[in-house]
Amino acid sequence: MAGFKFRLQKLLDLRVQKEEESKIDFKKSQDVKVQIEERLSSMRDSYHKYASARISGTIIEQKITHNYLNALNVYIDEANKDLKKQEIIVEQKRNVLVKKQGERKTVEVLRDKQKIEFKKNENLKEQKVNDELALYSFIRNIERG
Repeated sequence: MAGFKFRLQKLLDLRVQKEEESKIDFKKSQDVKVQIEERLSSMRDSYHKYASARISGTIIEQKITHNYLNALNVYIDEANKDLKKQEIIVEQKRNVLVKKQGERKTVEVLRDKQKIEFKKNENLKEQKVNDELALYSFIRNIERG
């Protein structure tokens, strides 16, 4: 008896590979999002730190602090825009990954069904052989007796 051979194994392998690539892309986009969030958090912390310290100091120090806070505001706004863009990219990558997983699972389900059918057919063949052997044995016993 030959073993089960799935005719579409190359297609399944290709879909698994595409899914893995999609997982990597998704992970990279998530990592970029996390970096942006960390940068944004750091800038917000810095803004709050210097905003509370703004009251004290000389006029020149206050002016420098004010300019720094204005620059931080601009950077925070840019980081927020970057974060929103990256969230969209992450969602797109997630959708692609879900699609790739669905494509892989479709072929796997087909493979599993074919494998079950193969095993069923093999069991039927084996049962027929066993039945024939039992019949021959029965006939031989009748002829002897």
